[in-house]
Amino acid sequence: MQQKIIYFALLLLGIYGASCNSQRENNSAAKPSTKNENTTEKMNEKAMKEATFGGGCFWCTEAVFQDLAGVSTVEAGYAGGKVENPTYKQVCTGETGHAEVIRIVYDSSKISYEQLLEVFFQTHDPTTLNRQGADEGTQYRSVVFYHDESQKQAAEAMKIRAKGWFDDAIVTEISPLPTYYAAENYHQDYFDYNGDKNPYCTTVISPKLAKFRKQFKPMLKENIKP
Repeated sequence: MQQKIIYFALLLLGIYGASCNSQRENNSAAKPSTKNENTTEKMNEKAMKEATFGGGCFWCTEAVFQDLAGVSTVEAGYAGGKVENPTYKQVCTGETGHAEVIRIVYDSSKISYEQLLEVFFQTHDPTTLNRQGADEGTQYRSVVFYHDESQKQAAEAMKIRAKGWFDDAIVTEISPLPTYYAAENYHQDYFDYNGDKNPYCTTVISPKLAKFRKQFKPMLKENIKP
């Protein structure tokens, strides 16, 4: 009787061991697929870059760059000032030193930093100091905040190139990215939520957006109609 118990115990151990080995083999066979997926994710993450521009009211600039193919997200914010965690009300006084900016996250395999710069310079007036149209103050200044040396060089080169697009001298500031602060939630995707409600959106942003979409039609996302 004892021998039978030992025999069945060994048999069960053999079955269990075979099952575990089989499971390990199955897991091992599945690993290459997981590794490939991770590699693809890492490649995509490597292609994702950031850019920070200030070209007047961030409601306007946000609406423009959201339409570009290859742009993942656009966030309205503040940068370049001396006050920590500034509010919109504070920035609007022009006393904090901040500019209204947008932080762009984009896929560099689909759109280049140079292309973003070209859109930036051609969709606002870089020749007016601390002003865009009726919006006046240092918070509305034209500025490129570069994230690294390559962005600095690209911005300086595009600034020189852009001289041929305007009659007056370009006053765009090119500076290293300082501390950045995201704007209040109600500023995010502002035109999407208020495009047909806010008079500023209908009289300023809508015409600007229509002109941009016509000029940069080949660079728009598929769901955007000029």
